[in-house]
Amino acid sequence: MKPAPLLLLVSITCSSLGSAQPAPQQPSSTHLWRQSPKTDAANTMTYTRFTLVGRFLTPPHDQVANRPALAVDCIPPKGSRPSKAKFLAANLLVGTALKIVYVEPEEIRGMSYYPKVAVRYRTDDAQEEEARNWSSGTDKTSAAIPKDSLKKMLRAHTVAVTAHDSDGAEIAMQFDMPDPRVVEDGCNVDEK
Repeated sequence: MKPAPLLLLVSITCSSLGSAQPAPQQPSSTHLWRQSPKTDAANTMTYTRFTLVGRFLTPPHDQVANRPALAVDCIPPKGSRPSKAKFLAANLLVGTALKIVYVEPEEIRGMSYYPKVAVRYRTDDAQEEEARNWSSGTDKTSAAIPKDSLKKMLRAHTVAVTAHDSDGAEIAMQFDMPDPRVVEDGCNVDEK
């Protein structure tokens, strides 16, 4: 091969490599609400689950494989009317056995106490945490988030939640909250 064509070939190859640009970065999927269709156990109802994965600041002692998550279940609207979407439930999924406290009901009828999970949560950089007793999930590795607490969380930038595992050790979690519109619209959260 002659030196001139070889020099031309090398210069073309180098210029094409130099002008190649890296692929644009996609937003991190850990800070987005993931949407997935679900069906109840009896296959009578289809609903949508919005899931947001967080991170442990103080992890549980039993080496949980999964990270904590917020899960919001909603019945999607029929047709094109988003105002007809229906909020079903919101849950804090921890993945390890949580400490259950038994709370006496306000009106006593017999000897019944309600199993609850004592949590503290703080939105953004608020000075004070809110202490609440949320209902325990049936597997005792999750807690039901009341709708009023969910509304506060959705409007925050960060949410820190603290609970205790079954041995009493503290578990601290943090969630970086993305744009809430997809959940608010898909669940009609503001409906009374």
